[in-house]
Amino acid sequence: MPDPIFDHPRLVAVYDALEGDRPDLDVYEGLVDELGAERILDIGCGTGILAVRLAAAGKIVTGVDPAPGSIDHARNRPGGQHVNWIRGEVRDVVVGDFDLATMTGNVAQAIVDRNKWDKTLAGTRRLLRPGGHLVFETRVPEQRAWELWTRELTERTVDVDGIGPVRTWTEVVDLAEPLVTFRASWVFPDGAVLSSHSTLRFRSRREIEASLRTHGYELLEVRDAPDRPGLEWVFLARRAPSR
Repeated sequence: MPDPIFDHPRLVAVYDALEGDRPDLDVYEGLVDELGAERILDIGCGTGILAVRLAAAGKIVTGVDPAPGSIDHARNRPGGQHVNWIRGEVRDVVVGDFDLATMTGNVAQAIVDRNKWDKTLAGTRRLLRPGGHLVFETRVPEQRAWELWTRELTERTVDVDGIGPVRTWTEVVDLAEPLVTFRASWVFPDGAVLSSHSTLRFRSRREIEASLRTHGYELLEVRDAPDRPGLEWVFLARRAPSR
């Protein structure tokens, strides 16, 4: 089941506003241009911000996400009609030959089950054209980002158009490295209080590199995330030739 933050109608409606300008997506737009990618698969596309931005630039984009609420929101956002939306996972994408597959934000870390991670990498490779690329980001575990996920440090209020001030905060509820479970909470102007539990897997660089090799990728580069220098890696890999 998708986390409520990605599926509950009230939470999906405020997700974009609470996430802000998303400078991290500029990295992916830049990579699309750098790699000359025309056909893009956005894995875990969420509310569809990146997919719609790429489609507006003339790219052929497919967005896939398991949360019905996110896909519905993405499909109905301005420009959403230019993207092929699929509710499901990589295994549900039947037409491939993509130049580039992306996993932005927390998508890669949200795949916490090792078997599911392996299937995601293998399934994505199947959908890429020969020489196609995979790019995703993940937090550097040694930086222990979760130590800053307290109510005291994360609580804020955002004025959301058409809704009003929404108060939100995040706090860790379970730590069993490499897994971190946290609860996000929201208080709406009408007094409604909603919450969502999520778990992320903080993989080591060695683990990620090994999984890419195992599933037929050539690791080209590990970059520093420019919007969070020293805190996140951006992995750029290419589909290796079949053995």
